[in-house]
Amino acid sequence: MIPMTKHEAEYYQHVPVLLKESVAQLVTDPGGIYIDATLGGGGHSAHILSQLNDNGRLIGLDQDDEALAAATSHIGSDSRFSTIKGNFGYLSRLIPPELHGEISGILLDLGVSTHQIKEGERGFSFQEDGPLDMRMSNLRGISAYDVVNEYAYEDLRDVIFHYGEERMSRQIARAIIDERPVETTGQLRKVVESVVKGRHQIKSVARVFQGIRIEVNRELDMLRDVLDQSLDMLKTEGRIVAISYHSLEDRIVKRFFKAGNHTGEVEKDFYGHELSPIQSLSSGIIRPSDEEINRNPAARSAKMRVAEKVEEV
Repeated sequence: MIPMTKHEAEYYQHVPVLLKESVAQLVTDPGGIYIDATLGGGGHSAHILSQLNDNGRLIGLDQDDEALAAATSHIGSDSRFSTIKGNFGYLSRLIPPELHGEISGILLDLGVSTHQIKEGERGFSFQEDGPLDMRMSNLRGISAYDVVNEYAYEDLRDVIFHYGEERMSRQIARAIIDERPVETTGQLRKVVESVVKGRHQIKSVARVFQGIRIEVNRELDMLRDVLDQSLDMLKTEGRIVAISYHSLEDRIVKRFFKAGNHTGEVEKDFYGHELSPIQSLSSGIIRPSDEEINRNPAARSAKMRVAEKVEEV
């Protein structure tokens, strides 16, 4: 095992959600090539490797330098494992061309990691006062500060409404603009709390932070892109396992797994035969057990879906 540096030792380990369930669905060929497109601290990857034989291979992808360092330290020296820095939305560029069409499975564990939430200076959490950042990596130029302080009213309102699914988006956007400059997560929370009162206040704060985070990292665009590109990466009968944590992500995954596109409408040939390049394997949403939720309350909102690439007609 590679010894951890002081900085790596401070990495807040993300507890893998639906660990056994996701890997059981993902690994169908112990000698295949797999991609953990959301490597994080390496929890899912370590379990995937335990299911592979000596011919198996796993590529871990993450845009966060701290996650890559922590995962490498956690997994240690394993010739079957390699990492690539980058956003999974650029999957086809990051994975070597000779592996296109050769991948047996891709894992997507979406959302924000425990480490990113708990590190106050990353700006993801409204429970820790820190700078308005929310970038998942140094590859992104725009920060939460830019969104909060530079977006026009209409754009800020739409981010909060569409990505945060917050009903009071108009009032909150106006209050943020009136309060500018808003420089910290604590200040942003206070602005939201000045608008929303009562028992739903904390949920509204969470929704606003979610909306801004999604905008900063273009999370929904990146999810659509990785799903599109996954079809070129996978071999026939290769699988995608996607774990999402809010309805916006799950809706995108559900539609794509149904039809192989983002409308959710299955294309048909002249004779009415369905032409979807992908087939959903989960009859519905796979959710964590009550036991897992009791151990890890963060798993409560998790929804897992599984799909398989089908042979082209």
